[in-house]
Amino acid sequence: MSSTSGTRSGRQISPVFLGLLTVTGVSAWGVWTDFAANAGFAVFLFVVSAWIVSLCLHEYAHARTALHGGDISVGARGYLTLNPLKYTHALLSVVLPVLFVIMGGIGLPGGAVFIERHRIRGRLKHSLISAAGPLVNAALAVALTAPFWLGALDGAPVAFRCALAFLAMLQVTAAILNFLPVPGLDGYGVLEPWLSPRVRRQVEPFAPFGLIAVFACLWVPEVNAVFWAGIDSLMEALGVSWQETAYGLQYFRFWEGAPQNVLIPR
Repeated sequence: MSSTSGTRSGRQISPVFLGLLTVTGVSAWGVWTDFAANAGFAVFLFVVSAWIVSLCLHEYAHARTALHGGDISVGARGYLTLNPLKYTHALLSVVLPVLFVIMGGIGLPGGAVFIERHRIRGRLKHSLISAAGPLVNAALAVALTAPFWLGALDGAPVAFRCALAFLAMLQVTAAILNFLPVPGLDGYGVLEPWLSPRVRRQVEPFAPFGLIAVFACLWVPEVNAVFWAGIDSLMEALGVSWQETAYGLQYFRFWEGAPQNVLIPR
């Protein structure tokens, strides 16, 4: 295989990702038309597949920014194909985020693409690589809430409206959690290049436990209440009520039964 064909194959969109897009589109259509016998199961498929698509885009943003920063190895690793199976830690990047959505209705930050940092020159480039992923989540949050604050969902099926609200909330939580300046998260990756070598060496041992520490804090009732109050306020500012996200979670957990007497504030 020539180097040109190898480069192209390393950047072609993966059939796996195209399959995820297909599942997202079909399940969204199923929710919108109420075609499925169980609307909750259709919402579940829609949210999970769309959430995995967003995780792929998050990791792709890291890899693409690294490529332009000087790390040409990301193409050979398959990171530019949007294939979630190519990630360094598929468990951390895909499986755990999906499980956290199912269990807690929260957008767990995605996992890892391996960046050869020694290839990249300049602190700003390193910061941009770390920021690229959560910026994608922030952009998706704006895009998913746009139909709400533009009034484009008037007359839309309630299940679809609530599913979209829940999916948008996942993007908001993912962006916020990822941007926390905690070792192991992208927010710290943005700051790390600007820290002294001594500080970086001192912090490095704590990186594997940063995410665990964040979620341990969220188990504290007072912290959890403040966190979700902030999320609800931000969603309200984006035109989405807390009732819509709450009903979206109920539809998503179809095994607990569909929500009854759904009332959406206007």
